[in-house]
Amino acid sequence: MLHIFLQIADFWNTFIGSTIEIVLKGMLIGILASAPMGPVGILIINRTMQKGRRYGLATGAGAALSDFFYALMTGMGMSFMLYFIEDEDILFILKLVGSGMLMFFGIWMFRSDPSKGFRPSHNKKKGTLFHNFITGFFLTLSNPLIIFLFTAVYALLTFVIPNHWYEMAVGYLSIIGGAMLWWLGLTWLVNRLKANITIRGMKTMNHIIGGIVITVSVIYAIMTFLHMSIY
Repeated sequence: MLHIFLQIADFWNTFIGSTIEIVLKGMLIGILASAPMGPVGILIINRTMQKGRRYGLATGAGAALSDFFYALMTGMGMSFMLYFIEDEDILFILKLVGSGMLMFFGIWMFRSDPSKGFRPSHNKKKGTLFHNFITGFFLTLSNPLIIFLFTAVYALLTFVIPNHWYEMAVGYLSIIGGAMLWWLGLTWLVNRLKANITIRGMKTMNHIIGGIVITVSVIYAIMTFLHMSIY
């Protein structure tokens, strides 16, 4: 009886541990996909400043849903590919390619100029929350290059696990959670600091985030060469 109880306890601990791990990975991916101050980020800041936090958050929710679709598409493609790949050498190459793609994304983020999308609006109409949600969704959907970011991060974090449908469902939903956590924090901060939001500040944010992404990509590349893992 005790043996059965210990087996159940061990299974439960493993189940909870793997679920928490996939949730944290998913939330990290969601934050990373949302953090750059590109067109969507600028739009959300603009709407938060001009219309109010609810409208900025509705736009962010639309962007998060679009990220979810691209995350799901990327994961399905990688699941199909990984199902047939068991060669450690190929996985080694995939991780190196993922590091390179993540570095490219970090450089692009570091060099991007948020001022190009920052335009004060003189339109007093707020529109409905649904309208703001839809525009955020389609603006994010118009940038399929996000697939490359998802591919890179999936490879590095070993996020895609073929035939583990529960874990992957939780992981994909966690991506939405991470994205919404970012937009909640950003709209709250913008709402509190409206008078102090500047183009220079947004550039600095892009430099910080881009620098972190570049650093992480280099660390992961070195760890891949050394056959080290942190997960």
